[in-house]
Amino acid sequence: MNNQSQYLYRLHPVRLGMLTQGPTEDEGALVTAHVAYLQAGARKGQVLMAGRTQTADEGTFGLVVLSAASFAEAENLMREDPAVQGGVMTAELFPFQIAVLSDHITPP
Repeated sequence: MNNQSQYLYRLHPVRLGMLTQGPTEDEGALVTAHVAYLQAGARKGQVLMAGRTQTADEGTFGLVVLSAASFAEAENLMREDPAVQGGVMTAELFPFQIAVLSDHITPP
């Protein structure tokens, strides 16, 4: 049995225009680095799932579900996300627990 816990961080774009009008060159680079960071975390078993709503309005958000040994470790993983570090997304961390997991989930 492992002693990892689950956490969720919710992301919000800082500039809505990044979604409605398209990202600036800097925003695009940070979002590309963000996706690569999450993919690397998934390969390490740290990122269990990540995705975003398919809207482009004030309610748009993304979610990242993490596995980490502590809240502090999860917080560090969140803060190291290039989109958070680069200031194009804000993030908020929550303790989380997956209660039901479908065996029908297939990666995109």
